[in-house]
Amino acid sequence: MIFDPVLLARIQFAFTISFHIVFPAFTIGLASFLAVVEWRWLRTGNQIYRDLYKFWIKIFSIAFGMGVVSGVVMSYQFGTNWSVFSDKVANVLGPLLGYEVLTAFFLESSFLGIMLFGWGRVSQRMHFVATCIVAIGTVISAFWILAANSWMQTPQGFMVGADGRLNPLNWIEIVFNPSFPYRFAHMMVAAYLTTAFVIGGVGSLYLYLNRHIPHARIMLGMAAIMASTVAPLQLFIGDAHGINTLKYQPAKVAAMEGLWETKKGIPLLLFAIPDQDSEQNRMELKIPKLASLILTHDMNGEVRGLKDWKKEDRPKVAIVFWSFRVMVGIGLMMILIGITSAVKYFRGKLFTTRWLHLWWIAMMPTGFIALLAGWFVTEVGRQPYIVYGVIRTADVISPGVIGAEVAASLLAFVVVYTLVFGSGSYYIIKLIRKGVVTDNKKSDKYGAEALIIKATGGDDV
Repeated sequence: MIFDPVLLARIQFAFTISFHIVFPAFTIGLASFLAVVEWRWLRTGNQIYRDLYKFWIKIFSIAFGMGVVSGVVMSYQFGTNWSVFSDKVANVLGPLLGYEVLTAFFLESSFLGIMLFGWGRVSQRMHFVATCIVAIGTVISAFWILAANSWMQTPQGFMVGADGRLNPLNWIEIVFNPSFPYRFAHMMVAAYLTTAFVIGGVGSLYLYLNRHIPHARIMLGMAAIMASTVAPLQLFIGDAHGINTLKYQPAKVAAMEGLWETKKGIPLLLFAIPDQDSEQNRMELKIPKLASLILTHDMNGEVRGLKDWKKEDRPKVAIVFWSFRVMVGIGLMMILIGITSAVKYFRGKLFTTRWLHLWWIAMMPTGFIALLAGWFVTEVGRQPYIVYGVIRTADVISPGVIGAEVAASLLAFVVVYTLVFGSGSYYIIKLIRKGVVTDNKKSDKYGAEALIIKATGGDDV
């Protein structure tokens, strides 16, 4: 059997980064949620917010730990499988990743201990400050990581030296490259939505089971606010991101749309089976001219087709095409459930409509699925380049890498990741099944009856 080392190294990195990305994205949103919950507790003295914080901080700590562990593994792969890439781009990407460690990871790590173990050991305000700093640290971390990734998508501000290495010329251009603002906004909103649907799903589960009703109402209410306001915002951010991608990575957009011929007034394909070998689509279901209207804001706008590029310069169309549709489809479902939840809230039925609670429960994993689908579009659509238009992926594999050895290590990753992250995920599910632990011994400015009334009223939601 012939093992292609480039393909296997790409699959290995894709496997590890797919595991990794879901945890930081979840903790980005969850850290901000914890900051809001703790602020509400300090502001109102409502014990229910304290209970929610202590419930979700356990889940946050597990997800944060798994994110750190899975991220370390990727660093090793740069040296083992992609050493030529590391050598060529070290002068550009090295400082960006270093800034992430110095300005974000150290910040998060320093205050994470206070956040996790400082309850009752430091003042309430100090603990809240620690929570806010960790939440800010997650955003700063995303800033640098996405700056590095975006530069690989739309590189600028560098020169190629005589030795083939890429050397920085303008750090402002490198960091704030053309796709970075759109990619950063798109990713941050995706992270908040991913977390919101997990929290809303857990709240809906408790409402459906008639457990932890005051806590569940707050969880679902806050999630519904995010879904009804931020999900529609993501639609506009995605539209701007798509227009930017059309300008700087037109081959990726052609793959997303399943477009082979350069045309004006191209249709939006709702369904198709792209055939890369024959350069055509099978079983098309389309809406005339809609893709041109979305991409160019002109129903007769022209969009380049994949045949404008050599076959070896095209991405894998089927993966990009279907990943894009999964991402968009889930996004539309998020908007729909957000609008539905807003309508039910104003009618006073958000917390009593059982079919809506089942819908929220079913939507719990969709944020992670959409997140991964979006990354597949981004990374597979960039191929065959690792730095778009500058360095081809096949040219930067480590010398002497043996395909069979990469396959063996990939199998080991699958086994270890299944055990480690399966155990972590199982424990998170176990915590959710156990439910919120109410600390009735702590003093509160509200009595027990007042707590229930306050938590179930419209003001807290």
